[in-house]
Amino acid sequence: MTWEYFWLILSGVPLTIAVTLAALALGMVLGFPIMLARTAPFAPLRILTIVFIALVRSVPPVVWIFLIFFGVGADLVQMDPFTAAIMTFGLISAVNMAEIYRGGFIAVPVGQHEAATALNMSRWHHFRDVTLPQMFIFSLPAIATYAVGLLKDSAIASTVGLKELTFQGRYVTEMTYRGLEVLGLVGAAYILMSLPIAWLSRNLGETLKRRLAR
Repeated sequence: MTWEYFWLILSGVPLTIAVTLAALALGMVLGFPIMLARTAPFAPLRILTIVFIALVRSVPPVVWIFLIFFGVGADLVQMDPFTAAIMTFGLISAVNMAEIYRGGFIAVPVGQHEAATALNMSRWHHFRDVTLPQMFIFSLPAIATYAVGLLKDSAIASTVGLKELTFQGRYVTEMTYRGLEVLGLVGAAYILMSLPIAWLSRNLGETLKRRLAR
């Protein structure tokens, strides 16, 4: 494999990272109100949210990206593969992040809520100063794990023509007929991109724990 093909494969890395980061950011933002609706005391809203989460998680990502790119993108709003990928994985990320947040919320010790009540804290300060920081800390390992999974799932965007890492690897394989060598390089690139996520999660988690302990 020549250097030209090597760099052609790696030229897909920026798009892979961009889709992953954009979808994760979208999911982290949208996941919060979905989590609040999922845990709302108003039963109809809670049930509707549960059904919505189950629906999104039950359909394979490849079906969602086809539905958004070939369905919505063709009949309603024209969009390029990059936009379709972000919308698809942002939607999936939002419902998964909602469940991750809910798990972190449940993990906050009951004693913390009792202490906030004993201090006569308002509901807003109770949530902002007690529940939210700890919820995020408890959620961080699951967020990091999901981010790695999202990075790998972004390869599905190659099915609609997005020239990310997997798309370029498949293209070079078809050009050179050296599938083991090319796809081995693609796999190694995914591993190298996953390592910083684990490192950042571990260090950020330790930092947040120290700040919370003060």
